[in-house]
Amino acid sequence: MRFFSKLTVLCNICFLVAVALWYVEVHGKPPGSTDQVLPLPWLEGTLVILGYGAILVNALFLLLALIFTAFRVNVKLSRWIIIFNILIFCAQVYFHFFLKQGR
Repeated sequence: MRFFSKLTVLCNICFLVAVALWYVEVHGKPPGSTDQVLPLPWLEGTLVILGYGAILVNALFLLLALIFTAFRVNVKLSRWIIIFNILIFCAQVYFHFFLKQGR
């Protein structure tokens, strides 16, 4: 579970970077421009794939944490990791289901 929590935090950080890249691409370029935000398209693609897939990884992590807590399984996880993941999960739900639908 410790490895999975670290993987989840990494994916959530990629989500934050992907949202920042999305915001810059949508609001920072003039219409008709084809310039990329990052000059390395493979890096940007990797960050976006990890970032957009983070909602699934985060949901699975939070579900497992809830199950372990309900059955009183002793898993050593930092409180900040759980709080960070809950906050980011709320942001992911808002981004994927409310914010991005209008675009």
